[in-house]
Amino acid sequence: MRLGELHPNIRLRIGVGFVQRLLAVMLMPLLVIRLSELYGPAAAGALTLAVAGAGIGANFLGGHLADVYGRRPVLVAGELGATLTFALLALANSPWWSSGWATFALFLLNTCCSQLATPAAEAMMVDVSTPENRPLVYTINYWSVNLAFTVGALIGGFFYEAHFARLLTGAAVLSALTTAVIGRWLSETAPQTGKETARGVGAMARGYLAVARDTVFRRVLIAAALISAVEMQIGYYIAVRLADEFPTQVLARVGSWAPAVDGTAILGILRAVNAALVVVLVLFAKGLLTRLSDRARLYAGITVFTVGYMVWAVSNTGWVLIAAAVLLTVGEIAAVPVRQALLADLVDPAARTKYMAAYVLNARVGLLVASLCVTLGAFVPALAMSLLYGTAGLAAILLYRTLLRVRAERRAAEQKQAPAQTV
Repeated sequence: MRLGELHPNIRLRIGVGFVQRLLAVMLMPLLVIRLSELYGPAAAGALTLAVAGAGIGANFLGGHLADVYGRRPVLVAGELGATLTFALLALANSPWWSSGWATFALFLLNTCCSQLATPAAEAMMVDVSTPENRPLVYTINYWSVNLAFTVGALIGGFFYEAHFARLLTGAAVLSALTTAVIGRWLSETAPQTGKETARGVGAMARGYLAVARDTVFRRVLIAAALISAVEMQIGYYIAVRLADEFPTQVLARVGSWAPAVDGTAILGILRAVNAALVVVLVLFAKGLLTRLSDRARLYAGITVFTVGYMVWAVSNTGWVLIAAAVLLTVGEIAAVPVRQALLADLVDPAARTKYMAAYVLNARVGLLVASLCVTLGAFVPALAMSLLYGTAGLAAILLYRTLLRVRAERRAAEQKQAPAQTV
Protein backbone atom coordinates (compact mmCIF):
# COMPACT_ATOMS: atom_id res chain seq x y z
CA MET A 1 0.00 0.00 0.00
CA ARG A 2 1.13 3.53 -0.85
CA LEU A 3 0.50 6.86 0.84
CA GLY A 4 -2.09 7.82 -1.79
CA GLU A 5 -4.13 4.71 -0.97
CA LEU A 6 -4.47 5.54 2.72
CA HIS A 7 -7.62 7.08 4.19
CA PRO A 8 -7.80 10.85 3.43
CA ASN A 9 -7.90 11.61 7.16
CA ILE A 10 -4.53 9.90 7.63
CA ARG A 11 -2.93 11.94 4.85
CA LEU A 12 -4.38 15.16 6.26
CA ARG A 13 -3.34 14.28 9.81
CA ILE A 14 0.25 13.62 8.75
CA GLY A 15 0.41 16.97 6.94
CA VAL A 16 -1.28 18.94 9.72
CA GLY A 17 0.77 17.09 12.33
CA PHE A 18 3.97 18.08 10.53
CA VAL A 19 3.04 21.76 10.80
CA GLN A 20 2.01 21.43 14.46
CA ARG A 21 5.22 19.68 15.48
CA LEU A 22 7.35 22.08 13.47
CA LEU A 23 5.80 24.99 15.35
CA ALA A 24 6.20 23.25 18.70
CA VAL A 25 9.88 22.40 18.14
CA MET A 26 10.60 25.84 16.70
CA LEU A 27 8.87 27.93 19.37
CA MET A 28 8.58 26.07 22.67
CA PRO A 29 12.33 26.24 23.48
CA LEU A 30 12.38 29.88 22.38
CA LEU A 31 9.54 30.72 24.77
CA VAL A 32 11.49 29.09 27.60
CA ILE A 33 14.55 31.15 26.63
CA ARG A 34 12.36 34.28 26.54
CA LEU A 35 11.08 33.60 30.08
CA SER A 36 14.66 33.03 31.22
CA GLU A 37 15.69 36.41 29.79
CA LEU A 38 12.76 38.11 31.51
CA TYR A 39 12.82 36.42 34.93
CA GLY A 40 16.11 34.52 35.23
CA PRO A 41 16.82 30.78 34.85
CA ALA A 42 15.46 29.72 38.27
CA ALA A 43 12.09 31.44 37.85
CA ALA A 44 11.88 30.31 34.22
CA GLY A 45 12.37 26.72 35.36
CA ALA A 46 9.48 26.98 37.82
CA LEU A 47 7.25 28.65 35.22
CA THR A 48 8.10 25.99 32.64
CA LEU A 49 7.27 23.27 35.17
CA ALA A 50 3.85 24.90 35.66
CA VAL A 51 3.31 24.90 31.89
CA ALA A 52 4.27 21.22 31.66
CA GLY A 53 1.91 20.31 34.50
CA ALA A 54 -0.97 22.21 32.91
CA GLY A 55 -0.23 20.46 29.62
CA ILE A 56 -0.53 17.04 31.24
CA GLY A 57 -3.88 18.01 32.75
CA ALA A 58 -5.12 19.30 29.39
CA ASN A 59 -3.97 16.09 27.73
CA PHE A 60 -6.12 13.98 30.08
CA LEU A 61 -9.08 16.33 29.65
CA GLY A 62 -8.74 16.14 25.87
CA GLY A 63 -8.74 12.35 26.01
CA HIS A 64 -12.09 12.39 27.80
CA LEU A 65 -13.68 15.10 25.66
CA ALA A 66 -12.73 13.36 22.41
CA ASP A 67 -14.45 10.17 23.58
CA VAL A 68 -17.57 12.14 24.56
CA TYR A 69 -17.91 14.66 21.73
CA GLY A 70 -15.81 13.11 18.97
CA ARG A 71 -12.35 13.74 17.54
CA ARG A 72 -13.13 16.57 15.12
CA PRO A 73 -14.66 19.14 17.55
CA VAL A 74 -11.76 18.73 19.99
CA LEU A 75 -9.19 19.05 17.19
CA VAL A 76 -10.85 22.21 15.86
CA ALA A 77 -11.13 23.74 19.36
CA GLY A 78 -7.49 22.97 20.18
CA GLU A 79 -6.15 24.33 16.92
CA LEU A 80 -8.32 27.46 17.10
CA GLY A 81 -7.01 28.10 20.62
CA ALA A 82 -3.43 27.65 19.40
CA THR A 83 -4.05 30.16 16.61
CA LEU A 84 -5.39 32.82 18.98
CA THR A 85 -2.64 32.33 21.56
CA PHE A 86 0.13 32.46 18.92
CA ALA A 87 -1.32 35.74 17.61
CA LEU A 88 -1.48 37.22 21.11
CA LEU A 89 2.04 35.98 21.89
CA ALA A 90 3.28 37.83 18.82
CA LEU A 91 1.58 40.97 20.08
CA ALA A 92 2.99 40.53 23.61
CA ASN A 93 6.52 40.31 22.20
CA SER A 94 6.22 43.06 19.60
CA PRO A 95 7.69 46.58 19.42
CA TRP A 96 4.28 47.93 20.50
CA TRP A 97 3.83 45.79 23.61
CA SER A 98 6.26 43.69 25.64
CA SER A 99 4.79 41.80 28.58
CA GLY A 100 6.40 39.03 30.59
CA TRP A 101 3.26 37.96 32.45
CA ALA A 102 1.26 37.84 29.21
CA THR A 103 4.00 35.77 27.57
CA PHE A 104 3.85 33.23 30.39
CA ALA A 105 0.03 33.11 30.52
CA LEU A 106 -0.28 32.73 26.75
CA PHE A 107 2.52 30.13 26.67
CA LEU A 108 0.56 28.11 29.24
CA LEU A 109 -2.73 28.49 27.33
CA ASN A 110 -1.08 27.60 24.03
CA THR A 111 0.38 24.43 25.54
CA CYS A 112 -3.00 23.49 27.01
CA CYS A 113 -4.75 24.00 23.66
CA SER A 114 -2.17 21.89 21.84
CA GLN A 115 -2.24 19.11 24.44
CA LEU A 116 -6.04 19.14 24.54
CA ALA A 117 -6.11 18.05 20.90
CA THR A 118 -3.22 15.55 21.00
CA PRO A 119 -5.16 12.43 22.16
CA ALA A 120 -7.86 13.05 19.53
CA ALA A 121 -5.21 13.37 16.81
CA GLU A 122 -3.51 10.13 17.89
CA ALA A 123 -6.81 8.27 18.16
CA MET A 124 -7.94 9.46 14.72
CA MET A 125 -4.87 7.83 13.16
CA VAL A 126 -5.92 4.54 14.73
CA ASP A 127 -9.63 4.94 13.90
CA VAL A 128 -9.13 4.92 10.14
CA SER A 129 -6.12 2.61 9.86
CA THR A 130 -6.07 -1.18 9.89
CA PRO A 131 -3.72 -3.69 11.56
CA GLU A 132 -2.27 -4.36 8.10
CA ASN A 133 -1.42 -0.77 7.14
CA ARG A 134 -0.55 0.64 10.59
CA PRO A 135 3.18 -0.11 10.30
CA LEU A 136 3.22 1.93 7.07
CA VAL A 137 1.15 4.73 8.62
CA TYR A 138 3.43 5.01 11.63
CA THR A 139 6.57 4.75 9.52
CA ILE A 140 5.49 7.74 7.42
CA ASN A 141 4.33 9.63 10.50
CA TYR A 142 7.64 8.91 12.24
CA TRP A 143 9.53 10.32 9.25
CA SER A 144 7.28 13.40 9.28
CA VAL A 145 7.88 13.95 13.01
CA ASN A 146 11.66 13.83 12.64
CA LEU A 147 11.64 16.09 9.59
CA ALA A 148 9.57 18.61 11.56
CA PHE A 149 12.02 18.40 14.45
CA THR A 150 14.99 19.03 12.17
CA VAL A 151 13.44 21.92 10.22
CA GLY A 152 11.83 23.51 13.28
CA ALA A 153 15.04 23.49 15.31
CA LEU A 154 17.01 25.08 12.47
CA ILE A 155 14.46 27.85 11.85
CA GLY A 156 14.08 28.66 15.54
CA GLY A 157 17.81 28.69 16.17
CA PHE A 158 18.63 31.02 13.29
CA PHE A 159 15.80 33.54 13.60
CA TYR A 160 15.14 33.91 17.34
CA GLU A 161 17.37 36.89 18.06
CA ALA A 162 16.06 39.29 15.44
CA HIS A 163 12.72 37.86 14.37
CA PHE A 164 10.98 36.33 17.41
CA ALA A 165 7.73 38.29 16.94
CA ARG A 166 7.71 37.41 13.22
CA LEU A 167 8.13 33.73 14.05
CA LEU A 168 5.12 33.92 16.37
CA THR A 169 3.10 35.76 13.73
CA GLY A 170 3.99 33.10 11.16
CA ALA A 171 2.95 30.42 13.66
CA ALA A 172 -0.45 32.11 14.06
CA VAL A 173 -0.94 32.15 10.27
CA LEU A 174 0.05 28.49 9.88
CA SER A 175 -2.20 27.49 12.80
CA ALA A 176 -5.08 29.37 11.19
CA LEU A 177 -4.50 27.42 7.97
CA THR A 178 -4.42 24.06 9.78
CA THR A 179 -7.62 25.02 11.64
CA ALA A 180 -9.30 25.72 8.29
CA VAL A 181 -8.06 22.40 6.86
CA ILE A 182 -9.31 20.44 9.88
CA GLY A 183 -12.68 22.21 9.87
CA ARG A 184 -13.21 21.81 6.12
CA TRP A 185 -11.82 18.42 5.16
CA LEU A 186 -11.32 16.24 8.23
CA SER A 187 -14.22 13.87 8.88
CA GLU A 188 -15.34 12.46 12.21
CA THR A 189 -13.87 9.02 12.94
CA ALA A 190 -14.94 8.18 16.50
CA PRO A 191 -16.32 4.62 16.57
CA GLN A 192 -20.05 4.24 17.20
CA THR A 193 -20.41 2.12 20.33
CA GLY A 194 -24.19 2.13 20.44
CA LYS A 195 -24.33 3.85 23.82
CA GLU A 196 -23.78 7.40 24.96
CA THR A 197 -20.49 8.07 26.70
CA ALA A 198 -20.90 9.35 30.25
CA ARG A 199 -19.95 12.98 30.79
CA GLY A 200 -18.62 15.01 33.70
CA VAL A 201 -15.60 14.92 36.00
CA GLY A 202 -16.76 11.75 37.73
CA ALA A 203 -17.14 9.92 34.42
CA MET A 204 -13.69 11.10 33.34
CA ALA A 205 -12.14 9.84 36.58
CA ARG A 206 -13.89 6.47 36.23
CA GLY A 207 -12.74 6.21 32.63
CA TYR A 208 -9.10 6.78 33.48
CA LEU A 209 -9.38 4.43 36.45
CA ALA A 210 -10.54 1.73 34.04
CA VAL A 211 -7.51 2.48 31.84
CA ALA A 212 -5.22 2.19 34.88
CA ARG A 213 -6.75 -1.21 35.70
CA ASP A 214 -6.01 -2.57 32.22
CA THR A 215 -3.06 -4.88 32.90
CA VAL A 216 -2.18 -5.22 29.22
CA PHE A 217 -2.02 -1.46 28.78
CA ARG A 218 0.10 -1.13 31.92
CA ARG A 219 2.65 -3.43 30.29
CA VAL A 220 2.56 -1.32 27.12
CA LEU A 221 3.12 1.82 29.19
CA ILE A 222 5.98 0.36 31.25
CA ALA A 223 7.76 -0.98 28.15
CA ALA A 224 7.45 2.40 26.43
CA ALA A 225 8.69 4.19 29.57
CA LEU A 226 11.77 1.96 29.66
CA ILE A 227 12.59 2.84 26.05
CA SER A 228 11.92 6.54 26.69
CA ALA A 229 14.20 6.50 29.74
CA VAL A 230 17.07 5.21 27.60
CA GLU A 231 16.30 7.49 24.65
CA MET A 232 16.31 10.65 26.78
CA GLN A 233 19.76 9.95 28.20
CA ILE A 234 21.27 11.87 25.26
CA GLY A 235 19.95 15.09 26.80
CA TYR A 236 20.86 14.18 30.38
CA TYR A 237 23.55 11.75 31.64
CA ILE A 238 25.25 11.22 28.27
CA ALA A 239 25.30 14.96 27.60
CA VAL A 240 26.88 15.63 31.01
CA ARG A 241 29.39 12.79 30.63
CA LEU A 242 30.55 13.89 27.20
CA ALA A 243 30.90 17.51 28.32
CA ASP A 244 33.06 16.40 31.26
CA GLU A 245 35.01 13.43 29.90
CA PHE A 246 35.24 13.62 26.11
CA PRO A 247 38.76 14.72 25.14
CA THR A 248 39.09 17.30 22.38
CA GLN A 249 40.03 15.42 19.20
CA VAL A 250 40.21 15.78 15.43
CA LEU A 251 37.69 13.63 13.56
CA ALA A 252 38.93 14.29 10.03
CA ARG A 253 41.52 16.25 8.07
CA VAL A 254 40.99 17.97 4.74
CA GLY A 255 44.35 19.33 3.68
CA SER A 256 45.42 21.79 6.34
CA TRP A 257 41.88 22.02 7.74
CA ALA A 258 41.55 19.78 10.80
CA PRO A 259 38.76 21.02 13.08
CA ALA A 260 38.83 19.70 16.63
CA VAL A 261 35.66 18.86 18.53
CA ASP A 262 35.04 18.80 22.27
CA GLY A 263 32.29 17.08 24.26
CA THR A 264 29.65 19.69 23.51
CA ALA A 265 30.43 19.64 19.79
CA ILE A 266 30.33 15.84 19.54
CA LEU A 267 26.96 15.89 21.31
CA GLY A 268 25.60 18.18 18.59
CA ILE A 269 27.09 15.95 15.90
CA LEU A 270 25.50 12.83 17.38
CA ARG A 271 22.08 14.50 17.52
CA ALA A 272 22.44 15.78 13.96
CA VAL A 273 23.47 12.34 12.67
CA ASN A 274 20.49 10.73 14.39
CA ALA A 275 17.97 13.27 13.04
CA ALA A 276 19.42 13.33 9.52
CA LEU A 277 19.57 9.54 9.23
CA VAL A 278 15.97 9.16 10.37
CA VAL A 279 14.79 11.65 7.73
CA VAL A 280 16.90 10.08 4.97
CA LEU A 281 16.61 6.37 5.77
CA VAL A 282 13.16 5.77 7.20
CA LEU A 283 11.26 5.75 3.90
CA PHE A 284 13.99 3.86 2.05
CA ALA A 285 14.08 1.26 4.81
CA LYS A 286 10.34 0.64 4.55
CA GLY A 287 10.60 -1.88 1.72
CA LEU A 288 13.34 -3.88 3.42
CA LEU A 289 11.78 -3.85 6.88
CA THR A 290 8.34 -4.95 5.69
CA ARG A 291 9.89 -8.28 4.70
CA LEU A 292 10.61 -8.96 8.36
CA SER A 293 8.01 -10.03 10.89
CA ASP A 294 6.88 -7.61 13.58
CA ARG A 295 8.58 -9.81 16.15
CA ALA A 296 11.94 -9.71 14.36
CA ARG A 297 11.75 -5.95 13.77
CA LEU A 298 10.81 -5.24 17.37
CA TYR A 299 13.39 -7.48 19.05
CA ALA A 300 16.25 -6.58 16.71
CA GLY A 301 15.34 -2.89 16.69
CA ILE A 302 15.25 -2.54 20.49
CA THR A 303 18.46 -4.57 20.83
CA VAL A 304 20.41 -2.49 18.32
CA PHE A 305 18.96 0.75 19.72
CA THR A 306 19.97 -0.21 23.28
CA VAL A 307 23.47 -1.31 22.27
CA GLY A 308 23.99 2.07 20.59
CA TYR A 309 23.11 3.90 23.81
CA MET A 310 25.31 1.53 25.82
CA VAL A 311 28.25 2.55 23.61
CA TRP A 312 27.34 6.23 24.02
CA ALA A 313 27.49 5.76 27.79
CA VAL A 314 31.12 4.57 27.84
CA SER A 315 33.03 5.54 24.70
CA ASN A 316 35.17 8.66 24.32
CA THR A 317 36.22 8.02 20.72
CA GLY A 318 34.48 10.27 18.21
CA TRP A 319 34.05 7.82 15.34
CA VAL A 320 32.91 5.03 17.66
CA LEU A 321 30.23 7.35 19.00
CA ILE A 322 29.17 8.28 15.46
CA ALA A 323 29.01 4.60 14.45
CA ALA A 324 26.84 3.95 17.50
CA ALA A 325 24.57 6.81 16.40
CA VAL A 326 24.08 5.09 13.04
CA LEU A 327 23.43 1.77 14.77
CA LEU A 328 20.84 3.03 17.23
CA THR A 329 19.08 5.05 14.52
CA VAL A 330 18.59 1.90 12.43
CA GLY A 331 17.19 0.17 15.51
CA GLU A 332 14.91 3.12 16.19
CA ILE A 333 13.58 3.08 12.61
CA ALA A 334 12.90 -0.66 12.82
CA ALA A 335 11.13 -0.71 16.19
CA VAL A 336 9.11 2.52 16.50
CA PRO A 337 6.39 1.78 13.89
CA VAL A 338 5.86 -1.71 15.30
CA ARG A 339 5.59 -0.36 18.85
CA GLN A 340 3.04 2.24 17.75
CA ALA A 341 1.01 -0.31 15.80
CA LEU A 342 1.05 -2.68 18.78
CA LEU A 343 -0.31 0.06 21.02
CA ALA A 344 -3.10 0.78 18.53
CA ASP A 345 -4.03 -2.90 18.30
CA LEU A 346 -4.26 -3.46 22.07
CA VAL A 347 -6.29 -0.49 23.35
CA ASP A 348 -10.08 -0.46 23.77
CA PRO A 349 -11.65 1.32 20.74
CA ALA A 350 -14.48 2.73 22.91
CA ALA A 351 -11.97 4.64 25.08
CA ARG A 352 -9.19 5.09 22.56
CA THR A 353 -8.39 8.74 23.26
CA LYS A 354 -8.19 8.09 27.01
CA TYR A 355 -5.61 5.40 26.33
CA MET A 356 -3.66 7.73 24.05
CA ALA A 357 -3.74 10.45 26.69
CA ALA A 358 -2.48 8.05 29.37
CA TYR A 359 0.21 6.71 27.03
CA VAL A 360 1.85 10.15 26.98
CA LEU A 361 2.91 9.47 30.57
CA ASN A 362 5.67 7.18 29.27
CA ALA A 363 7.61 10.25 28.10
CA ARG A 364 7.10 11.99 31.46
CA VAL A 365 8.38 8.93 33.31
CA GLY A 366 11.31 8.76 30.90
CA LEU A 367 12.19 12.38 31.67
CA LEU A 368 12.05 11.70 35.40
CA VAL A 369 14.30 8.64 35.12
CA ALA A 370 16.71 10.51 32.84
CA SER A 371 16.95 13.31 35.38
CA LEU A 372 17.67 10.83 38.18
CA CYS A 373 20.36 9.19 36.06
CA VAL A 374 22.34 12.43 36.05
CA THR A 375 22.57 12.18 39.84
CA LEU A 376 23.22 8.44 39.76
CA GLY A 377 25.98 8.92 37.20
CA ALA A 378 27.88 11.11 39.65
CA PHE A 379 28.30 8.10 41.98
CA VAL A 380 28.69 5.08 39.68
CA PRO A 381 31.10 4.45 36.76
CA ALA A 382 30.06 4.83 33.14
CA LEU A 383 30.11 1.05 32.67
CA ALA A 384 27.43 0.68 35.33
CA MET A 385 25.24 3.21 33.52
CA SER A 386 25.77 1.33 30.28
CA LEU A 387 24.69 -1.93 31.90
CA LEU A 388 21.66 -0.14 33.34
CA TYR A 389 20.62 0.84 29.80
CA GLY A 390 21.09 -2.76 28.71
CA THR A 391 18.87 -3.97 31.55
CA ALA A 392 16.14 -1.50 30.56
CA GLY A 393 16.29 -2.64 26.93
CA LEU A 394 16.10 -6.32 27.91
CA ALA A 395 13.14 -5.67 30.22
CA ALA A 396 11.34 -3.84 27.40
CA ILE A 397 11.90 -6.77 25.02
CA LEU A 398 10.50 -9.23 27.58
CA LEU A 399 7.41 -7.05 28.08
CA TYR A 400 6.84 -6.67 24.34
CA ARG A 401 7.21 -10.45 23.99
CA THR A 402 4.17 -10.94 26.23
CA LEU A 403 2.27 -8.18 24.38
CA LEU A 404 2.88 -9.78 20.99
CA ARG A 405 1.46 -12.99 22.42
CA VAL A 406 -1.63 -11.17 23.68
CA ARG A 407 -2.21 -9.59 20.26
CA ALA A 408 -1.84 -12.95 18.51
CA GLU A 409 -4.35 -14.54 20.92
CA ARG A 410 -6.87 -11.74 20.35
CA ARG A 411 -6.56 -11.99 16.58
CA ALA A 412 -7.05 -15.75 16.74
CA ALA A 413 -10.15 -15.29 18.88
CA GLU A 414 -11.56 -12.71 16.43
CA GLN A 415 -10.99 -15.05 13.50
CA LYS A 416 -12.88 -17.83 15.30
CA GLN A 417 -15.81 -15.52 16.06
CA ALA A 418 -16.02 -14.09 12.53
CA PRO A 419 -17.41 -17.26 10.80
CA ALA A 420 -19.93 -17.73 13.61
CA GLN A 421 -21.21 -14.17 13.16
CA THR A 422 -21.64 -14.55 9.40
CA VAL A 423 -23.69 -17.74 9.67
